[in-house]
Amino acid sequence: CTVIFTRVATKDLHKPISILFCNLAFSDLFTSFSGFWISMLFITNPDITIFGSKDMLAPYALYTMSILSTIYNLVSIGIERYLAVAESMRTRFRVARNHSIAAVFINWVLAFFLGSLPLMGWNCLHTEKNVSVLYSPFCVDYLIFIGIPNVVVAFIIPLFTYLRIIIILRKRKLRMKACGQATGTYKSAEIQVARTSIFIWLLALISYAPFFAGAIFDATNYRCHVDLYPGVYIFRNCTAMLITMNCLGNPIIYTLKVKTLGAKLKALKCLPTNHVRACTI
Repeated sequence: CTVIFTRVATKDLHKPISILFCNLAFSDLFTSFSGFWISMLFITNPDITIFGSKDMLAPYALYTMSILSTIYNLVSIGIERYLAVAESMRTRFRVARNHSIAAVFINWVLAFFLGSLPLMGWNCLHTEKNVSVLYSPFCVDYLIFIGIPNVVVAFIIPLFTYLRIIIILRKRKLRMKACGQATGTYKSAEIQVARTSIFIWLLALISYAPFFAGAIFDATNYRCHVDLYPGVYIFRNCTAMLITMNCLGNPIIYTLKVKTLGAKLKALKCLPTNHVRACTI
């Protein structure tokens, strides 16, 4: 909510990257909301979160949609940053606002479609075969279908885009150095992108790798719910907490630098007289 309010108040939504940042904040907001919904169901009726129930389909579906939307937004931001750097010396192509709006629309349509498949009938409510022990009444094959491709997308594409950005900056720095020009700006940008890329990878690895491990465990496990209680379900709750921590880390890494966070929020008080431009990584 802080990210959304800051972006709207500073009137910086005309930039393509700002549209993606705001959409990422909305995705994180929905992830937190759906996680809170599941937590309340666990508090009021713990059995349905363990053995499964029709009441769990909607919150789990919303949780899946929001996580998928977050992943697709992170990938879109990486691609936008790569295009902004790779095409900065050319005039034939520019990332425009319409491109970002189209990316946001496609991300939500894809996330909504894949996340709503259990509501359309791909669930194990009326059968004990192939049912997930961690996210019942979801089916194991659905979790594998959703988990493996999206984990690959979440890790491979950002790796390619940010490595390419670092390589492009390094080549330009060497080219300018060979011409005897100052390279301080490119060196600083290269260090900043490399540091940001490391944070992105660590945050994604810590947040989503345990969830992926849980999906693999689901696919290879054939024991019943009672035999796995409580250790496996404590692990499941920890994976949900890590995904929520990812929602808290995204604003810091992508939109609000730690050093400028306080100054930017403080500057909102002076908006009628001072127009503050958002600082993006």
